[in-house]
Amino acid sequence: MTAPVARFEFIDRFRGLVGVMMALGHAQYYANAAWLSFDPLDPTFDSWGQFALRYMGYLCAPGFLVMNGAMVWWAWQRRVRQGVPSRQADWEIAQRALFLIAVQLVWVNASWSGFARLRLEHFGIIATIGASMLLLLPLMRTSWRVRAAVAAATAVIHSFLLRIPYDLDGLARFPMQLLIDAGDFNKYPILPWFALACFGSVMAHWWFERWTTDRERAVKSLGIGSALIIAAWALRLWGGSFANVWPSGEFFSWSFFLVQKYPPSLTHEVWFAGAVTFMVGMVALLGLLVRPLVGWLGVVGKVPLFFYAVHIPLLAIPMKRFDLYYHRGGVVESLITWVVLMMVMMPLAVWFRGVKRRNRSWLVRMI
Repeated sequence: MTAPVARFEFIDRFRGLVGVMMALGHAQYYANAAWLSFDPLDPTFDSWGQFALRYMGYLCAPGFLVMNGAMVWWAWQRRVRQGVPSRQADWEIAQRALFLIAVQLVWVNASWSGFARLRLEHFGIIATIGASMLLLLPLMRTSWRVRAAVAAATAVIHSFLLRIPYDLDGLARFPMQLLIDAGDFNKYPILPWFALACFGSVMAHWWFERWTTDRERAVKSLGIGSALIIAAWALRLWGGSFANVWPSGEFFSWSFFLVQKYPPSLTHEVWFAGAVTFMVGMVALLGLLVRPLVGWLGVVGKVPLFFYAVHIPLLAIPMKRFDLYYHRGGVVESLITWVVLMMVMMPLAVWFRGVKRRNRSWLVRMI
């Protein structure tokens, strides 16, 4: 019997933080009346509270992609070092990727409406994560420098591809929105989000192999994250239309922070690659200084897909399908909804973590 593999607790805690923030973002989506007039492609806000609720969610999708890229690379490397043939390791990753795409199409899409209807025609964030995993497979044997170059080149090339005109009502919208642009078919085009997953595989080299202590991971992640954020601010101020779709406005104004997310601009890519790296460092540092403050987040971070797949219908079924306070509240009501949701989800996360420890069936491992 092989010894159990030690977990990287700082990664579980960061994934948990992303999950909790995502739950707040989704709670405010169902409870917040601002969504009656809010356009995610052109957001406006009437208060700092509404701005904070919406902007907080900007970290979640980059956090998912960076963490997924990091863990996929590490899982593949670990399996090969255990003596598993590389083709088998590829297939294990591919199974997981295809499972995520199926979960998006069959479960997640339907859960947003409280399972009022099946919606197989929509691609989304979980499917994009799965597709990014498939694109990462040919890079598993490459050095971190090659993967860094691929991540940077993909982000830059995506900015050029965004300039391609196409008919929103024609067939071209499917490949364009699958890979490049955002729209009804897919708000999370594969190419820019794959760039973040590829960046995550680069950071995995340092987080899991080169940096040996949480203190080193914390300090160096904070430094790299800060440098990337400063670089993104420079792009925001001086990158022009190539790096930004929306004007920057005054430094540190709402408009300065609201870089385009659907699809992500080059500034968004750099900014939130930095923000994720910085927050990983912060979580690692807090784990050293005040462990109880962040330790509980690891419960969510150990079962991220379960948490994602369950919390949406818990909100959607009562609130949207049965119209229980759907889009009728504000900031306070959104926070209350989130607290109630977390009171339900935390025991469920603890329970399913136990299930994963005891049950090694294929389906439970995939979840």
